[in-house]
Amino acid sequence: MNRYLLVGVSLVAAVVVNVSSELRSQALERSLYVNMLDKSGAPVPSMGPSDFIVREDNVAREVLRVVPASEPMQIAILVDNSTAAGPMIPHIRRALPPFVDAMAMPNAAGRRNEIALVTLAARPTILAEYTTDPEPLKKATDRVWEDAVMQGYYLLNGIIEITQGFRVREAPRPVIVAIITEGPELSNRDPTRVLNPLRDSGAALHVVTLGPPASGVEDDVIYRNRVVDEGPRISGGTRSQLLAPSALPAKLLQLADVLKSTYRVTYAHPDSLIPPERVTVAARSADLTAHGRLVRESQAKQ
Repeated sequence: MNRYLLVGVSLVAAVVVNVSSELRSQALERSLYVNMLDKSGAPVPSMGPSDFIVREDNVAREVLRVVPASEPMQIAILVDNSTAAGPMIPHIRRALPPFVDAMAMPNAAGRRNEIALVTLAARPTILAEYTTDPEPLKKATDRVWEDAVMQGYYLLNGIIEITQGFRVREAPRPVIVAIITEGPELSNRDPTRVLNPLRDSGAALHVVTLGPPASGVEDDVIYRNRVVDEGPRISGGTRSQLLAPSALPAKLLQLADVLKSTYRVTYAHPDSLIPPERVTVAARSADLTAHGRLVRESQAKQ
């Protein structure tokens, strides 16, 4: 009698093992680009699977692998050169070349990022097309001058145009770095018409604002503030407000360290016909913050 019971238990155990193996084989893999930051905004090294919490529609998923992201970035630097930004422009021109040098260096896999420089006064204007060579970019930095006519700038139009370009180029790992002031925003764009293309492009938006926060009830200010607030959050980017523009060189070098320290976090995703509405990543430690975005299917094949 005991012998039969033992055989039955063994058969049940075998079935459980087989079912578990089958479920694992049915799981697909999805990945996110994630930056893990400490309270000062600096990147945190040597993270592993147990340091990340990934959820799909609030359901925890198993983190399978965490490796440094080796895919090259396509980085669009957007600069406010309006009249309102005039006092800040010397600081911007001083801060850009070291940032460009840092981002133009090959990564650990020997791959180089492509970088473009765009000004925002009057209209979004390309000063340097995407290139892996830092020299044209630094020469373009010398042409970042205050626009004596335009009091404001076109950040929201610039984001829309840049994300359209990313989609045309099928950029595998797009990034937008916007250096702006609290001067007038002239785009007159509904925020959803900016945030939706940003989300669809898979680009990470990093915003550095110079000067004290502006207050106002004008639609353009409200629209810009919403994009500057929500854009980095939904795209896995960051947002900084520098009261002193002299702090910009150090902030951009820190941002360069953040971008170069991105992790590629791969997790198990169940094979399902219904995709999740929301994917989130968080740090297991309360002292750290994770900023992440999904690697799009088209990007994953690059």
